[in-house]
This record gives sequence, structure tokens and C-alpha cells, in this order.
Amino acid sequence: MPTITAPQPRATLSMTQVLLCGAAIVTLSMGIRHGFGLWLAPITMDRGWTRETFAFAIAIQNIAWGVAGPFAGMLADRFGAFRVLVVGALLYAAGLVGMALSTSGLAFTGSTGLLLGMAQSGTTYAVVYGVIGRNVAPEKRSWAMGVAAAAGSFGQFLMVPVENWLIGAWGWQSALFILGCLALAIAPLAAGLREPPQAAHSGPQQSIGAALKEAMAYPSFRWLMAGYFVCGFQVVFIGVHMPSYLKDKGLTPDVATTALALIGLFNVFGTYTAGVLGQRLAKRHILSAIYLARSVAITVFLLVPLSPASVYVFASVMGFLWLSTVPPTNAVVAQIFGVQYMSMLGGLVFFSHQVGSFMGVWLGGRLYDTTGSYDIVWYLAIALGVFAALANLPVRETPIVRAAARPVAA
Repeated sequence: MPTITAPQPRATLSMTQVLLCGAAIVTLSMGIRHGFGLWLAPITMDRGWTRETFAFAIAIQNIAWGVAGPFAGMLADRFGAFRVLVVGALLYAAGLVGMALSTSGLAFTGSTGLLLGMAQSGTTYAVVYGVIGRNVAPEKRSWAMGVAAAAGSFGQFLMVPVENWLIGAWGWQSALFILGCLALAIAPLAAGLREPPQAAHSGPQQSIGAALKEAMAYPSFRWLMAGYFVCGFQVVFIGVHMPSYLKDKGLTPDVATTALALIGLFNVFGTYTAGVLGQRLAKRHILSAIYLARSVAITVFLLVPLSPASVYVFASVMGFLWLSTVPPTNAVVAQIFGVQYMSMLGGLVFFSHQVGSFMGVWLGGRLYDTTGSYDIVWYLAIALGVFAALANLPVRETPIVRAAARPVAA
């Protein structure tokens, strides 16, 4: 069958503008959420809740983020990212305020889970990467995605000590109010990603339904989704439960704070490196290496004697591998399917990531309350990493071959 060849979408925003505004937005949205594990102990102690109550709300947050992601991406592809980002900023602020004021597990799940999950679907990578895909030349796309991911990583490094200081200085509730105000800054930054309406419709003319059917029927897309499931399981389990795991082992809260900050710091280098390598090497090999290296890192961490030094080394290694899956995964999606529905398809593959996130964070709380230990979840994280390393090897990175089709009306 002939391949549909269409002109690359004309850039309507400068690459510098897209990267600066997109990086700032991802810095805020990812930076704020990275420190949520710091609230587990003070909230559960103050409210008299179990760890599973907190973990379940964060699990719902991740699944809500995943479910809403394809729809947020669809709206961003159809109407532009600006409106989606503004609504996401408002939901983010409302969710943080609700997180502070909730006095029941149900209300906490509604605010921390549903509201913040929907907010993150409209303020993070899928939406921002759609703008990058439409406005950055293909030969620079993987690098540009690495820059945006590195910005989100810097936000994690920056925000964790800030959030820890806010909790100590103002109390956990006031700290959430302050973060809610900070989340509103996403709205004015979104103006820098406002594209003319025609920019969102350039490229191959294909209906939304046809794009979804095509992606889900394509084996390489399903393999990417399988790998992303594992990514979500590992990083969210570690990000949320590691502070409590270290506390149970007798280490001070400062060790956990430093570890989370190191994850964010080394994530800057890891995501940027992955983006650069994605321009030169097969992305499926990069992804397989990342997942296998994670399993090795977790295994070594569990085998060596636990100390602040071993925690910092583990955090640094995992930080380098943390979100380094994001640039190559999204670049492969664009490479295979084009950029017309990139935000939607990026949101769809990210849905699998969030299903994994739900399982990782919820099982962490559930199995801890049942067994008094996180050991089983650590072992699952190792086994799943090996599976993901194998799952990415069959991915084909060449553009999909389509039968010629008549243009679809906008």
C-alpha cells in the first residue's frame, strides 16, 4: 500500500518560545507533584488515616491523569494547547486547596485523586509535547522533548526542598495553599504556547476515530504501552513510598528529602541525555537499556546495607533513569504516526503509564498494611523492569504505511 506523504506542519511559534514556556509549565506541574510523598506522614498522622488511604488517593490521581490524558490531548490537538493548559491550571489550584481541607478519605480522594489527576493531564508532557511536535523540526524533535523533560526534572529537584521547607515553616495545610497559588502561574505561561487555529489541523488529514483504531491495532504501539506501564509502576511507587520506607528503616526525614531532590537533579541529566541519544540511536534500544538498568539498580539497593550513602547513590542512579523514558517514547509515537494527533496518542500511551502508577502506589500501601513490609512491591518492580526491557525490543520505529485516503473535513 502507498505511504501517505504530507508536508511537515509549518512552524508557527519559535522553538525558543515553545521550549521556554513549555519547560516552565512542566517545571511547575511536575515539580509540585513530585513532593507529594512528603505529605504522607503528616496528613495520615494528623487525620488518623492509614497509609493505604493516602496511597489510594494518589493511585486514583494517577489513574484519573491517565484516563483524562487522551481526552486532554484530543482537545489540545483540536483546539490548541492554550485552553487546555488554562483549565488544567485552575483544576490544579482547586485540587491542592481541596487536599488541604479534606477531612474524610472520600473528600481527600476526590480532591487529591480526581481533581489533581485531571489537572495533571492538561498541564504535563502530552499537551506540551504536542506543541513541540507541531513547531519543532523532526530532526530536532527528540532533543527538544529531552529539554522539556529535563525542565520537569529540574522542577522536581527544585520543588522538593522548597515543599519540605514550606511544610516545616508553615505547616502542611498552609504549604498546600501556597502551592495552589503557584500552580496558577501555569495559566499566563500557557499564552506562550498559543497557536493559531490552523496549526492544530496541519499535516495528514485523518479522523480521530481512525487515528485511535490505527494506533491500537499497531503492535509497536501496544509494546510501548506495556513498557510505559512498568515505568509508572516503578517511579510512582518509589516517589510516594520511599520516604516512609526510609523512615521505617530508621533514617531521618532529611535523608528522604535529599533522596527525592537527587532524583530530580539527576533526572535533568538523564532526560536530556535520552533526548540527545534519541537523535542518534534506536529508541527501542535506549528504552530497553533504561528499564533493565532500573531493575539492576533496585536489586543492588536491596542487597547492600542501607545507609544515607547507599540511599543517595540509589537516588542518583534512579534519577538518571527516572523520566528518561519520556523523550524516546513520545518521539517514537511521533515518528510512527506523525504529529496531527500526537497529544492524543501521547495521552493514550501515557494512560498505560498511569495504570502502572495506580498499581505501584496502591499496592505499596495495601501490601504494607497487610504484611508490614514493602518487600513484595520491590520484587515486583525488579521483575517488571526485566519484562519492559524485553517488551521494547520488537518496537518498529519506521513511519506507519497507510492506504491513500481522501481528506477528512475539519
